[in-house]
Amino acid sequence: MAFDSLSEKLQNVFKALRSKGLLTEADVKAALKEVKMALLEADVNFKVVKQFVKSVQERAVGQDVMNGLNPGQMVVKIVNEEMVRLMGDETTELALKPGNEVTVIMMAGLQGAGKTTTTAKIAGKLKQKGRKPLLAACDIYRPAAIQQLQINGEKQGVEVFSMGSGHSPVNIAKAAIEHAAKHGMNVVILDTAGRLHVDEDMMKELMEIKAHVDVTQTILVVDAMTGQDAVNVASTFQEQIGIDGVVLTKLDGDTRGGAALSIRAVTGKPILYVGMGEKLSDLEQFYPDRMASRILGMGDVLTLIEKAQEEIDEDKAKALEQKLKKAEFGFDDYLESMNQMKKMGGLSSILSMLPGIGGGQLAELENAIDEKKMARIEGIIYSMTPEERANPAVLNPSRKRRIAAGAGVDISEVNRLVKQFEQSKKMMKQMPGLMGGKGKRGRFKLPF
Repeated sequence: MAFDSLSEKLQNVFKALRSKGLLTEADVKAALKEVKMALLEADVNFKVVKQFVKSVQERAVGQDVMNGLNPGQMVVKIVNEEMVRLMGDETTELALKPGNEVTVIMMAGLQGAGKTTTTAKIAGKLKQKGRKPLLAACDIYRPAAIQQLQINGEKQGVEVFSMGSGHSPVNIAKAAIEHAAKHGMNVVILDTAGRLHVDEDMMKELMEIKAHVDVTQTILVVDAMTGQDAVNVASTFQEQIGIDGVVLTKLDGDTRGGAALSIRAVTGKPILYVGMGEKLSDLEQFYPDRMASRILGMGDVLTLIEKAQEEIDEDKAKALEQKLKKAEFGFDDYLESMNQMKKMGGLSSILSMLPGIGGGQLAELENAIDEKKMARIEGIIYSMTPEERANPAVLNPSRKRRIAAGAGVDISEVNRLVKQFEQSKKMMKQMPGLMGGKGKRGRFKLPF
């Protein structure tokens, strides 16, 4: 995740604080100096860092902290609360008009930020919530933009309204809204044109759309990997056309992540969603408290549970649990478990949300359970016959040699997989809590 380096540095600072008994003012100042450097290295806006450290220091040198039962923990608590406040105390939802009134959302952003893909991702989210969205192709300049929107719209099961490149974006937007009203759709999402950099033509076009169309929300898409440039772009858009919220993309990439900590403070506008991958499902609602928790190495179990509930087929989860209980768990079920894990964003995504795992620790675990190795495991399983996958007990040496040859691996890898498979069965039998739990929120299963 974007904050791995920052997270590791902050955890080291707090570990040193916790090891002390009573804290002195000098201890707090020395720790906050390291926090300041870590934030600046993560590309957090320097004015934001200065105010953040000042706010933490004012609270942390109070008598309640210095003489508290666990002063180190109190400092961590203060840092967590100030970080949440920095990113916005509350989660902000898209503002939608009630009932069948048509909500118009205008998407804006620079070319390459992932605006068109994000537009389709948001449409998919709204559809899941019972809305009837329509995507409007208003980018008439980039040759592949309309086709890209149509492909993604089809994948999401959302209609795309297009008039080609021979009409103005304003007229396309007007016609799309009329089409939506006529066909019972209640959200129109305008995918506008981006440029390689902020320029007068782009801003003028966006202003024209807003002047002729009743835009409910203007959403800016920015690339987290551009660091402070993302914050500067957000500030410019806010000043020139006015924005209602931001979507931060590529937060799963190898980036320092400072934009997420700076945008709200600099622009005054909330982050609505974060893009955590290329797939159309890889868009997460932005929760300031959960993001602060991830950064400080406390995990994000709530998001993990929500992902499991969204992506995992409950009937399949129940069936797998019953098979485990009856000792009928075979390699096909093992494959199903791996597929469910992929749906949740893969092993890295799951591990990054577990408390206490971050930075170097996460890298070690990822190396230990290499996802390329998992692809080889799939190859070995697919080289088995249906009988062998259903009943691994029949795997004798000659069958294993045939499977190894079919998968293009050494027989030792087949033996290793069979051994791991048996160990996994035992582990999952011994840990029924992972296989499901009762309650209104439904069952939660970690598929590994």
